[in-house]
Amino acid sequence: MGDLNGKTALVTGASRGIGRGIAQRLAQDGALVAVHYGSNDIAAKETVEHIREAGGQAFIIGAELGVPGDAEALFSAFDDGLAAHGARAGLDILVNNAAISLPGHIDEVTPEEFDRILAVNTKAPFFVTQHGLRRMRDGGRIINISSAVTTTAFPSTIAYGVSKGAVETLTLTLAKDLGERGITVNTIAPGFIETDMNAAMRATPEAHAALAAISVFNRLGRPADVADVAAFLASDDSRWITGQRIDVTGGSML
Repeated sequence: MGDLNGKTALVTGASRGIGRGIAQRLAQDGALVAVHYGSNDIAAKETVEHIREAGGQAFIIGAELGVPGDAEALFSAFDDGLAAHGARAGLDILVNNAAISLPGHIDEVTPEEFDRILAVNTKAPFFVTQHGLRRMRDGGRIINISSAVTTTAFPSTIAYGVSKGAVETLTLTLAKDLGERGITVNTIAPGFIETDMNAAMRATPEAHAALAAISVFNRLGRPADVADVAAFLASDDSRWITGQRIDVTGGSML
């Protein structure tokens, strides 16, 4: 992979799961990583500890997403964190990973639930990106985390699918808009990954086996499977790739 020494990265929702895996991998490749969390500061501290124990650099920023002023609060903490570490101002890599899930068919989702999932999964990445671009250096990288639900129908999580479909449109449009600055914008679409978000779906051995069987490799994905792809997209090796949706589902639904 490319060397990220001297680069600064921000990963939203990096306290656990896929976000933690991406933060750790970017730090391993040399980036100074801002580990964002929404509510679980203990898990975020664990992420930073893992990074530092492995010889990497990271700091924590806390900000609730999906509420008024979220992007401003996030980047205020980000700027303060850079200053505290004596790092130069600016951003090279933005990973929009933070998201919430919402079970429910179309006749079960309330307007309040729909507004909440769009606020966190769609509106927040939009305005976090808007503010991030004011700091991003030319040649930067934006990586949006989507989901397999945008190409495979999951009626039981319809609102979640809608929110992620919008993120993929955001990727495509931004890639066109930011090309002149040499900034690439891509989407990673994972399948079933072993994270806290889907723990209930694989609570029994039978359920776990059923989910694993969806992949041609007959296993669930791991955060590292996604993080390694993110590291490639963050590196100079991916300089000629933009506006793309990278399927990271382990050949699910083939």
